[in-house]
Amino acid sequence: MPPLLRVSDLRTYYVGFRGTRVVKAVDGVSFTLEPGETFGLVGESGCGKTTTCHSIVRLLAPSASIVSGSIELDGDDLVKKSQAEMRRIRGRRIATILQDPMASLDPLFSIGQQVAEPAYYHQSLRGQPLRQRVKELLTAVRIPSAERRMKDFPHQMSGGMRQRIVGAIAQAGGPRIIIADEPTTNLDVTIQLQYLNLLKELQRASGVALIFVTHNLGIVAKMCDKVAVMYAGKIVEMQSVRGLFYRPRHPYTRALLDSIPKLGVKEPLYGIPGQPPDLSDLPAGCSFHPRCRQAMDRCRIEDPWRHDMGDDASVRCWLPIEEAAARG
Repeated sequence: MPPLLRVSDLRTYYVGFRGTRVVKAVDGVSFTLEPGETFGLVGESGCGKTTTCHSIVRLLAPSASIVSGSIELDGDDLVKKSQAEMRRIRGRRIATILQDPMASLDPLFSIGQQVAEPAYYHQSLRGQPLRQRVKELLTAVRIPSAERRMKDFPHQMSGGMRQRIVGAIAQAGGPRIIIADEPTTNLDVTIQLQYLNLLKELQRASGVALIFVTHNLGIVAKMCDKVAVMYAGKIVEMQSVRGLFYRPRHPYTRALLDSIPKLGVKEPLYGIPGQPPDLSDLPAGCSFHPRCRQAMDRCRIEDPWRHDMGDDASVRCWLPIEEAAARG
């Protein structure tokens, strides 16, 4: 059975004035998403996570374009769709939850109106059935006194409530995939946990698949089934969550894990030296080699290819590639 979503060799570039600067924000990204699965995208800021998600829903800045690759949703290539066709797909088949809920909520419209819009547009609900659907959605995301709060405006809600309302809007069109782009960044720790538990409950109830974008590996451990680590526009490692935490293969993944505080460990935290590279002026060879503790001469010259490790796992690094070659 084919996957729900298949992204193949996706390349999205930002082009400066008269082509003077080309930023390879997404450079050959491939992954699959199964129904009901939670897929994590992790990495430092600027590694291409958000641009990957914006490419999937075709909401890119005017300076950005998909230069190659395919994005197949139930066999339909979204790259070939017109913007009119994508407007019918967004919300109904793929929905998004943004990092800042106030960027999604219109201060001039009530909460009820904004939750109702996707259900009105994509599910053709009207009148009392529409009002009942809005009430059900707000109740599902634990908005107290849902019927009364439908008349309120975004500024009357707390940050955690606004984020939950954005989740209700994402659910309103009945999508099969929800892309959650760092949705907990602006929430305090206790509200983060409540929100993550709520997302899992909604997922179990609806069977929706999640693409969860974050830089927090603790959230990945709690939420995800499979995870891809991005660096400089590429997926450098992809594994099951268990495999990633118990046997990371890429030095960048190991460095990220070493940067996490561990209970009972008094050793100083590891800090990855330097900064992620300028995507318009990448170093020769492996993009990570200037910051890598295990860089070899080959890493400075040749960019490693993707090495498949089975079970939909892969790594882009010369170390495991050479280890596999030595084993024969």
